[in-house]
Amino acid sequence: MTPPEWKLRSVEIGGSAILTLLGGSWRFELRGEEHIRGLRDSGTPFIFAFWHAQLLPLAHHHRNEGIVVLVSQHTDGEYIARVIERRGFQTVRGSSTRGGVQGLKGLIRAARNGHDLGITPDGPRGPAREVKRGALIAAQLSGLPILPMAAGASRSWRLNSWDRFMVPKPFSGIRIHYGPPLRVPRGADEAELTELTSRLEGEINRLTAEAEAPE
Repeated sequence: MTPPEWKLRSVEIGGSAILTLLGGSWRFELRGEEHIRGLRDSGTPFIFAFWHAQLLPLAHHHRNEGIVVLVSQHTDGEYIARVIERRGFQTVRGSSTRGGVQGLKGLIRAARNGHDLGITPDGPRGPAREVKRGALIAAQLSGLPILPMAAGASRSWRLNSWDRFMVPKPFSGIRIHYGPPLRVPRGADEAELTELTSRLEGEINRLTAEAEAPE
């Protein structure tokens, strides 16, 4: 059931304002920038892949870049979509559990129009930090490379959600780590997709461990 419009607008405006205030106090440290820079310099659109729990600092850092993000059709997805659209993102709706085909078609259309994409491969309901096949299928059909990434905060709150969603505290240090791009061959068979899924999961978890390591 879709929430009433007044409630959606309240979350959209309030959530965006809070993120602006919080994000303005965060200090960012980037590692592996050569990976994203290489793709951007070549003019190649790509797929950001990161864990759902790390959405907040990554959405702030990559705001206003025209990235198209896959957001679930669940009620909480509606709130997320409203907030990030106000931050300069575009969204398509769908997931591996609901509206998957619709979401995949939307991502491929966006890729053909030259947009970078954003996918949380463990969303929208988990299990946390486990890659679902959707990100690999999107890369296979679109021909875009996947850029694994992760974020960690020096101090944060953790919500009581399936993924322990991270909300960095004011004036926290945020580390964002990018990994080497991963390409999915158009003709990849089931065995190759399984191996690539495992590689992507391992790489995002490796980057997460580095980004969350104590300073």
